[in-house]
Amino acid sequence: MGISLRRIALGFMAAVVLGVSLGLLIGRYRRVRQLVFPALEALRPIPAIAWVPISIMLWPDNEVSIVFITFIGAFFPILLNTVSGVQAVDAVLLRAGQCLGAREPQLMWHVVLPGAAPQIFTGLAVGMGVAWVSLIAAEMISGQFGIGYFTWESYSLISYADIVLGMITIGVLGLGCSALIRLAGRLTLPWLEFTKLGGR
Repeated sequence: MGISLRRIALGFMAAVVLGVSLGLLIGRYRRVRQLVFPALEALRPIPAIAWVPISIMLWPDNEVSIVFITFIGAFFPILLNTVSGVQAVDAVLLRAGQCLGAREPQLMWHVVLPGAAPQIFTGLAVGMGVAWVSLIAAEMISGQFGIGYFTWESYSLISYADIVLGMITIGVLGLGCSALIRLAGRLTLPWLEFTKLGGR
């Protein structure tokens, strides 16, 4: 469990940093979108598990290749939801910030990022689910430790109880990670709760 959690943490955090950063730039600036987004769209349909052979060749360390697969699984949902969130920010808010003298970095930090944050957290939740799927598949194929390896090894040894135990453990850990993201979303975006209450 500890090894799998470490892998998911490393891969997911790398996906958050790169996915949110790129998503903000792609969603905000047309030139960046024209240069970068087509290439990413071409890579997006490739399943994370299909990256296993090339990741083994790219990264001689087995641990790094599994973290890379986890990163790939989480990256695209986070990226796409961030781009969608940025493009959905109300133009009136942007113009208001500009009229009040905000420069581009201030607009990005105080208007664009908070405006896109709800969809970013949706992307984080989806990305976490895909990251777990990718991690378990990578551990089953090329891992030597972790919950996925444990579950696959139990299948090889025809130990049905351990297979079920591995599946339950994966479900509980995935549920816990998703709950942490939802909690972080509620703490980061407290105004959404007031908005929901006001709409009732």
